[in-house]
Amino acid sequence: MKNQRAGQFLYLIIALYFILTFHERYVTSQVENMTYSEFKEGLAAKNINEITISGDQVSGTFKKEVNGKERFKTTLVDTELAHELDKYDVKYGRVIENTFFSDMLMLLLPTFLFIGLWFFIIRKAMSKSMGGGGPGGSFMGLGKSKAKIFVETDTKVTFKDVAGADEALEELHEIIDFMKNIERVRALGGKMPKGVLLIGPPGTGKTLIAKAVAGEAGVPFFTTSGAEFVEMFVGVGAARVRDMFEQAKKSAPCIIFIDELDALGKARHGSTMGGNDEKDQTLNQLLVEMDGFDTKSGIIILAATNRPEILDPALLRSGRFDRQVLIDRPDRKGRKEILAIHVKKVTLAADVDLDKIAGITPGFSGADLANLVNEAALIATRKNSESINMDHFTNAMERMMAGLEKKNRLLNAFEREVVAYHEMGHALVGSRLSPGDSIHKVSIIPRGIGSLGYTIQRPTEDRFLLTKEELHKKMSVLLAGRAAESLIFSHLSTGAADDLIKATNIAREMVLRYGMSDELGYVSFDDSQPNMLGGVQSAQKNYSEETARNIDKIVRELVMAAYQRSHKILREKQDVLETSAKLLLDKETLSEMELSEFFRSMGRGSEGVSFEGSH
Repeated sequence: MKNQRAGQFLYLIIALYFILTFHERYVTSQVENMTYSEFKEGLAAKNINEITISGDQVSGTFKKEVNGKERFKTTLVDTELAHELDKYDVKYGRVIENTFFSDMLMLLLPTFLFIGLWFFIIRKAMSKSMGGGGPGGSFMGLGKSKAKIFVETDTKVTFKDVAGADEALEELHEIIDFMKNIERVRALGGKMPKGVLLIGPPGTGKTLIAKAVAGEAGVPFFTTSGAEFVEMFVGVGAARVRDMFEQAKKSAPCIIFIDELDALGKARHGSTMGGNDEKDQTLNQLLVEMDGFDTKSGIIILAATNRPEILDPALLRSGRFDRQVLIDRPDRKGRKEILAIHVKKVTLAADVDLDKIAGITPGFSGADLANLVNEAALIATRKNSESINMDHFTNAMERMMAGLEKKNRLLNAFEREVVAYHEMGHALVGSRLSPGDSIHKVSIIPRGIGSLGYTIQRPTEDRFLLTKEELHKKMSVLLAGRAAESLIFSHLSTGAADDLIKATNIAREMVLRYGMSDELGYVSFDDSQPNMLGGVQSAQKNYSEETARNIDKIVRELVMAAYQRSHKILREKQDVLETSAKLLLDKETLSEMELSEFFRSMGRGSEGVSFEGSH
């Protein structure tokens, strides 16, 4: 397109040159150019009809044609010089340099420079506004869609490269079968779904699954982002939506993938001001296009978002995004399958157990697991290892959970002792109250920004429901560090701040959301909903001040009861606490095997491991 515009501009300049040249030659051919002496002879012969003087230029008409021409022009000559030349019968005249082209150049050059500068500024502004090149990166391509077109050979990603989302893949397999057997669907009178919305937390593989669909479908695959439709110029986004659907209709059957749909499909409000008009027009155009295209044309819209709660209801109704596919964080089996895909590109040692790694990474998304493998590879490289072993994976997981080791952060002897008792308090109470979980590691090596130590406890299985008693135990484990400090040193420190926040939040949710208070009954006082980005939608307070005082009282009682439970357990096993704390001070880090041997030597069995938190 750039070359085509440059060629058109060049043709315009050439055409303008020929028009001006032709005009000058045509005018010149109709006028007799004569010397000033010939002009005087014409005057003497009374053949001059009329003249016009303009500066040094004299033009006029003949009474009788000269050389077949009625008009003439000549240039004035100095009068004294003319008289002298007349005495000697000399033919004379004066020539003025032709400045036509130079005058035209001086006239047109500033105009062209101004126009060129204007186009350059507009082009730069459009390029920045639209993210660079492509048809949308120029002024003339404002309303053009920037969707990229792929076929199965471009992505090189198939469903074999996706794991941990079996239900989603099964749903999308059906869509691909529709695309490949569209004539059969038409023959049976069926209609394909217009839109499929992939919903899930960040990092769960929504975009990867979309690429796999492109690799499996065998049809043109248009991919774009919701943010690419939103511009500062009103109407540009709507024009791009129209252009994208026009391109898709020419390539049908095909799939359109819109990533981050929430940037385009955010819910409209009753009143719009300023820049919101552009987003609303773009969304309205998308809704119209989804209603307008024929379901038998073979166009399916595939979109992804991690914020479904803010999408406009009109997008989610039947007839638009007919199907909504949840892609959640993988379970233990899914995590193992995802790890198996990512470790194909690295060299593993014989002691690596993917099932064990999957067990100590509850809540990890596919992106987190990919990062875990990469971090383990980097650690192995720094240690000059020939392969990646289990210790490298453990160190990588600890770095992701608790942060980077702060080897230069030196604690004094008293602080180290407080942290050692604090962490062993978590470990002892955790092994006592959660025998199904094993203590994976206890350390007093500082990590991250404010962590002076950490305890990792690993669940033996994924849990989706927790009972009231299990929540009580969880609070007790969280407050065990504070209880150990109080028991041994008879004072309190700031090291339990994170534990107190987590324990208080659990107690408050038990009362407000789960109805686990006998005094308040089975009533929920909190209608806020957590979103997939980890936050919580704010909710209005819908209870009285008296109820609020009762809630605060019950929350405080729950937290204090959990603390007393931990304190009692540690007081009964104070000898074990002191011995284990001294061992931790000596070694700084105790692994699962070392903890098992210690508990066995103290007459206890070894139990279990899930991340409790850092302190």
